[in-house]
Amino acid sequence: MSLAKYGIFNTVVELGSLTEAAAKLNLTQSAVSHAIASLESEWGFSILSRGRSGIHLTSNGEQMLQYIREILKWNEQMQQQVASINGLEIGTIRIGTFSSVSIQWLPEVLSHFSEAYPLIDIKLFEGDYDEIESWITSGVVDFGFLSLPTLKSLDVIPLKKDRMQVIVSDDHPLAKQDEVSFQQIEEEMFILPKISCDNDVRRILKENKITPHIKFELADDQAIISMVQNGMGISILPEMVLYQAMKGIHVLQLKGDHYRSIGMASMSFKTISPAAKKFVRYMKEYLK
Repeated sequence: MSLAKYGIFNTVVELGSLTEAAAKLNLTQSAVSHAIASLESEWGFSILSRGRSGIHLTSNGEQMLQYIREILKWNEQMQQQVASINGLEIGTIRIGTFSSVSIQWLPEVLSHFSEAYPLIDIKLFEGDYDEIESWITSGVVDFGFLSLPTLKSLDVIPLKKDRMQVIVSDDHPLAKQDEVSFQQIEEEMFILPKISCDNDVRRILKENKITPHIKFELADDQAIISMVQNGMGISILPEMVLYQAMKGIHVLQLKGDHYRSIGMASMSFKTISPAAKKFVRYMKEYLK
């Protein structure tokens, strides 16, 4: 019974709402509230605070959540191992991802993986690099896609070098060129990705001792592209973001060899679940 309550508590924290957790778990809100109250009564302290802005963990709740996620993780792995011994491939894989991986790789990979392993459920958590690192270290996801390097405490599998490219509007003077130098970039108004979303552009500019004239800092790739389309400045984005031709945009090569390194990261790939290990192997084969 405790495992069920632990699962309810974890879902409430993930969604930040008793109502949404009840809907996701196919329970009444009363049943969810009762499970939380039962844990609080059993432990002798509150684990959630309820206010106008929603549900929040108490400091004691934060401590207990770490243990609960470990218990749920190992229980999931045990169930998967039992199923594997009995010749079944079941389980749930939680993956942290960011937009270009979600668009470029995952649709095809998930389609084929789901055909091969129809009883394995996949849950995607999409965010920026900082959020994905946090989800990995807190146990929200089994592993996640990240731009490398990442936290030294994480186990990493490099996957792909993604070339960085310059984008300008079609009527920009630089659009007549095939390649752009950093000196030319320094003379232009620049649309910069926010630091939590893409540290690679800042890294490349710093390595080349360039301080651009920053017009805007934006989190969304499509918002950056739209600004460039409308002549508000130029920018640098990864090739995976610029995978298709876009009206009003001219893509140029950046002088030199500049890229972001995409990889998968986990607390330990040796201890992830059997189902997650299958997906990791599948992903590596796909990219070969």
